[in-house]
Amino acid sequence: MKKLVFILVIILCWSCNNDDTQYETVTIAVPQTMSKTAFRASVVVEAPKPILDVGKIYAYQNYIFINEKFKGVHVIDNSNPSSPQMVAFINIPGNEDISIKNDYLFADSAVDLAVFDISNLNAISEIERLEDVFNAYDYQIPNDVLYADYSNFNEETQVIVGWDLIEERRELIDEDIITFDGAETFNDVGVGGSLARFQIVDDYLYTVEQFEMNVFNIANLAEPNLVHSYYAGWNIETMFHADGYLYLGGTNGMFIHSIENPAIPEFISEFIHWEGCDPVVVDGDYAYLTLRGGNACGLQESVLEVIDVSDKYNPTLVAQHILDNPYGLGFKNQNLFVCDGSSGLKVFDKTNPLDLQIVNTFANVQATDVIPLQDKLLMISDNALYQYEYGTENSIELISTFILN
Repeated sequence: MKKLVFILVIILCWSCNNDDTQYETVTIAVPQTMSKTAFRASVVVEAPKPILDVGKIYAYQNYIFINEKFKGVHVIDNSNPSSPQMVAFINIPGNEDISIKNDYLFADSAVDLAVFDISNLNAISEIERLEDVFNAYDYQIPNDVLYADYSNFNEETQVIVGWDLIEERRELIDEDIITFDGAETFNDVGVGGSLARFQIVDDYLYTVEQFEMNVFNIANLAEPNLVHSYYAGWNIETMFHADGYLYLGGTNGMFIHSIENPAIPEFISEFIHWEGCDPVVVDGDYAYLTLRGGNACGLQESVLEVIDVSDKYNPTLVAQHILDNPYGLGFKNQNLFVCDGSSGLKVFDKTNPLDLQIVNTFANVQATDVIPLQDKLLMISDNALYQYEYGTENSIELISTFILN
């Protein structure tokens, strides 16, 4: 009898360890959260400090604003371009983009739009906040993590501010884990770079998220109103305004929207390209677009494309130039400035858009984005702000290099 019981135990153990269930050990991202109440109360103006994670650049009057990714905005006094000075840091959690008009600064703060009065840089203050107007927010899940567990996250009352990584042994299919795919009389408006997702045109602020455009009426700058939201295209990253049209750069195409009715933009057409990170600028009948291949942006080569947009309903590729690692770009008169990442700043003569000619290369800099102003060119990198003055015959000369971190 004892022998029979022993055999039955062995059979049961064998059957338990030899079923068809398969297991794996995976790294799971568990969100660190903050209440929206505490998050919104954490905005504060601080003393100047180094920029640890350089984001986008914006110019307004004699000031330069540089985003610290998802942290806030650094303010630089550029009255003397040969010696710019940091003057303040506006701590805005969840911030990526800004636009400024008549001393009012509009900034995204995760899911909110915040408005600041910057008429006195010694007394910057938040004066308005539109809550929960943005549906999409980059929660910065670590790149090497495939799974995020949102089971204890309440999007109605909380904001994700970081992640804890844990390892878990589980079945290959687990339904509990969510897979991650990702009224003034003057009109003084600042200028953003080509990587911007905010654009002010007259009395409207246009913002783009991953798939959605939001339209805010800012006729009363201190009290903006969200007047329209709609699907704008696939995986949008950048936005540029020219001649009554918004050109949206996405990872697989350029989308053209008319703002003939400024409150309700209208989709006109799409220019499709292979997958790649995609800022775009437009001058007259031609759009200039960089595609950065490799890594998460795409699998093919990196290029500068020239697109004929004279017929807004039928944009057409007319020229293509191989680049190494392009990011932002901009133009001034006949000069097209292209940031080619670690390969530096490249200057093209675009007198004939169908036959761009490279006339200068600054290979000793890491170039991310540019803002061509009337009297000088601003360029940002991962660790420095460069300023150049325009010379004759397509030349530009370095004014200053301002180390950011």
